Amino acid sequence: MNFLTDEKLVIVGAAGMIGSNMAQTAMMMRLTPNICLYDPYAPALEGVAEELYHCAFEGVNLTFTSDIKEALTGAKYIVSSGGAARKAGMTREDLLKGNAQIAEQFGKDVRAYCPDVKHIVVIFNPADITGLITLLYSGLKPSQVTTLAALDSTRLQNELVKYLHIPASEIVNCRTYGGHGEQMAVFASTTKVDGKPLTEIIGTERLPQNDWEELKVRVIQGGKKIIDLRGRSSFQSPAYLSIEMIAAAMGGAPFRWPAGCYVNNGKFNHIMMAMETTINRDGVTYHDVEGTPAEQKELEESYKHLCTLRDEVIEMGVLPPISEWHALNPNID
Repeated sequence: MNFLTDEKLVIVGAAGMIGSNMAQTAMMMRLTPNICLYDPYAPALEGVAEELYHCAFEGVNLTFTSDIKEALTGAKYIVSSGGAARKAGMTREDLLKGNAQIAEQFGKDVRAYCPDVKHIVVIFNPADITGLITLLYSGLKPSQVTTLAALDSTRLQNELVKYLHIPASEIVNCRTYGGHGEQMAVFASTTKVDGKPLTEIIGTERLPQNDWEELKVRVIQGGKKIIDLRGRSSFQSPAYLSIEMIAAAMGGAPFRWPAGCYVNNGKFNHIMMAMETTINRDGVTYHDVEGTPAEQKELEESYKHLCTLRDEVIEMGVLPPISEWHALNPNID
């Protein structure tokens, strides 16, 4: 049986739709035979485990527990969807307070029970903020914690596929950066369609400027549309993409999309945000984002929005003032 690694992978929030899909995807991708499912809601967790046992995956040692210490002890990789789900009429930011407190406890549990963990992917919303909180309280290095941000880029690709009526394989390097929320920065300058820059198509008969602006709105509201159509927030797409992220951290195929990571580069400071990233066995590294002046302005506005959310969390008392972050986590400058 060939697996990427034999090290322990923990799925936090495994009783939920995202978590259960993550577990199944991890087994289908043969990441590791050693998978532990954790969720505080024991009956649903056992139900998920039973279903996965019925799949009869070969060579997998699947365990489950509602004891966080048991789950995290020995963990080398963690993917957490362990927050409250977004419901109809809610923004990601509406989830802020409750999920911020969950992230704080999660970070403390990581520090206590698996300080030698290699990589964590945080995907519960607002992921930029919950990931930042997890990083600070876990004591890990910034390279060891990423957040799911790829959904906005995949939604951009999908909207272009539907509008232009061409296969997704002919639309490459779709990118959104900054926050994973209503204030994301949608870039056109990175994207190529049939080998041609998207910026050369926008404003032509093929994609008039007004249609492009409307398309951007559909990208930004892609998660809302799923809720409107299905009556619940996305679970298949975040599950798959987050497992692709942890697979890259295990040494698997390179992750193809932007990821959220800790940024402190003089322009964007003390924040978790979507950047152009590389994820591999050494963790996550980011690269400076380049775009048109208009795109850069959008990115700066997205960063300011994230700073507002971060500062709200500080005011709540969930995070200490930025000046005290290094004392909380010496790996943070």
